[in-house]
Amino acid sequence: MMKKLSEGRKMWLSVMVIFTIYAATFILFDDYDRKMLEPFNEVSDWHLMLFSLVVLVGLGFLLLHYSRRMDERINRERAEKENQMRRELTQNIAHELKTPVASILGYSETILNSPEMDDATVRRFISRTHDQARRLTSLLQDISTLNRMDYARDVLAMERIDVSQLFAEIVHETSLTFAQREMTLNNCLPQNVIVRGNMSLIYSVLRNLVDNSLNYAGRGAVVEVSATETSTHWMFTFADNGVGIPEKDMPRIFERFYRVDKGRSRSLGGTGLGLAIVKNAVQLHGGTITVSRPESGGLEFRFSLKKQ
Repeated sequence: MMKKLSEGRKMWLSVMVIFTIYAATFILFDDYDRKMLEPFNEVSDWHLMLFSLVVLVGLGFLLLHYSRRMDERINRERAEKENQMRRELTQNIAHELKTPVASILGYSETILNSPEMDDATVRRFISRTHDQARRLTSLLQDISTLNRMDYARDVLAMERIDVSQLFAEIVHETSLTFAQREMTLNNCLPQNVIVRGNMSLIYSVLRNLVDNSLNYAGRGAVVEVSATETSTHWMFTFADNGVGIPEKDMPRIFERFYRVDKGRSRSLGGTGLGLAIVKNAVQLHGGTITVSRPESGGLEFRFSLKKQ
């Protein structure tokens, strides 16, 4: 496989090609006076060619040196940016882990240190401990999914996926929760929506968008999922008529650990990574995703996935 050229090498190669073409044209056509290629009849022609070669070599050497410095600066800036992102991610992970771990320790220590506690209170504390453990498990799973996309995308298994069937399973899985919250999920996907992708990640895209609507659209909201076909992609629309989010929060909705309402998100069990997983998974499959606020209210996600 051909190695991808760096930005500095691209600049160096472009300038050298342009100079070579210009010098060759100038010499061969004698300052554009010749009407056809002819042998060099004058010594000045050979001198001009030699001079051009010397300039070409000197220019190439200087540009190569500059291109290396340019690549070093770009790589250094990229590394600094990635290190900053890793530090922020580590801090966010530590912050998110702190709450469930502290709760688990607190409830378990209370039970261990209070042998006189009645059975009803013990069961209530155990139930809360279990809820926090489940939240911790969800958080770790989401972090693992993001890491897999960041560092192991080249080894992800790609296969033929029937999105219609996959989403029908998600509808069945979440039907009870939708009923409990008096919400409606309209599955308007056509039959045989076939894409090529990683089964686990495509499931994560669909399930996280469903969960996002369940958690934040509000009681009584209607969620509708549809898709249209192009020559190369399936274009999906995932919309609800719920409460939506403020305009100022729209640009950051796909950021990791970003929450519009932090307290409400945690109380509903969200990890703050669901939409980040959605965006990264769609992009990993060569698609795009956007979010908007329809005039009717709520949120509308549009994303594309390549056809089989």
